[in-house]
Amino acid sequence: MITTQRQAGHAVVVSSGGLDSTTLAYWLQAKGTGRLTLLGIDYGQRHRVELSRLTAFAQALDAECVILDLRGLKPVLSGTALTDDQATVPAGHYTDHSMRATVVPNRNALLLDVAVALAISVKADTVAFGAHAGDHPIYPDCRPSFLYAYRRMAAVASEGLTVSGFQVVAPFMDVTKADIVRLGADLGVPFADTWSCYVGGARHCGRCGTCTERKEAFALARVPDPTDYETRETPCT
Repeated sequence: MITTQRQAGHAVVVSSGGLDSTTLAYWLQAKGTGRLTLLGIDYGQRHRVELSRLTAFAQALDAECVILDLRGLKPVLSGTALTDDQATVPAGHYTDHSMRATVVPNRNALLLDVAVALAISVKADTVAFGAHAGDHPIYPDCRPSFLYAYRRMAAVASEGLTVSGFQVVAPFMDVTKADIVRLGADLGVPFADTWSCYVGGARHCGRCGTCTERKEAFALARVPDPTDYETRETPCT
């Protein structure tokens, strides 16, 4: 079930150009959000090709688009396959222990801090990010406990600075990737233009954790997968 929230007037969406955050932006607009700002952040990730998709999504949604260059953070985000170009991105399922190599410590806290700062600047009443239930086994900053703690911290850190009713939300926190695919299909999300692959090549590799999860989600949702994969082996369902 999609987490309920107060109606957003102006939402800053932490956006990667991926399936989850793009569907989130489309959903917020469909729910009547009056103004959207898509925030993309280059923190030195090897798959920064994802950010190239944001401008088109913003145009389609009549939203604003802000892309920040924070590649200076890369040295302090070392030790993960997502920022170390010499490391191998593991293949397999998202829940495999090997996927811990893709954890960027404290990434969501960093991205959300920037999003809250932007929200204060533009007087937005909502910050939204696309964490979902499938992220919980591997990524600690995608779990409900993180969201609850971050909300408390943001309230203290920005006391008196945010607009009335300010909220940090993750509407997909309790739903699966397949649920998000079904929702996106209903909303007309251009899935073929979204990017998931962590390898960062010209095409989705079809083997890494995010590609495997993406294939599985489309199969479980019974929605045609328009993604251009290097390999299209059918995932186990």
